[in-house]
Amino acid sequence: MGFSRRQRGRKQVWKAGDMTLAQVQYAEQQMVQQWHDLVMAEQAGQPLETLEQMYDRYILLVEEFNDRMEEYQHQKQNRHRGKTSGSASRPNNITGPVLPHQSKKQDTKLAS
Repeated sequence: MGFSRRQRGRKQVWKAGDMTLAQVQYAEQQMVQQWHDLVMAEQAGQPLETLEQMYDRYILLVEEFNDRMEEYQHQKQNRHRGKTSGSASRPNNITGPVLPHQSKKQDTKLAS
């Protein structure tokens, strides 16, 4: 893959190389899976501490997805500018950060 990873605190930072659409999609897949796992753990009655740890991991994955999406869009925009050199740029098909769709009321319930 065309990127390297380093740790900064607990957050992963992706540097160098081109961000591919597949990398953005993989980050989104991880984020959605973590949300699903969190919901299932809550429904299974896992302890609050476990749910909080899972939620923290979910937030880190959301941040990672947002970072990758931003980098991907930036690179795509730069490539497009290089090809058109001065003409108006068209909008990207990818719209930006996305949070998983919450289709059921029980998905939004966390232990209180």
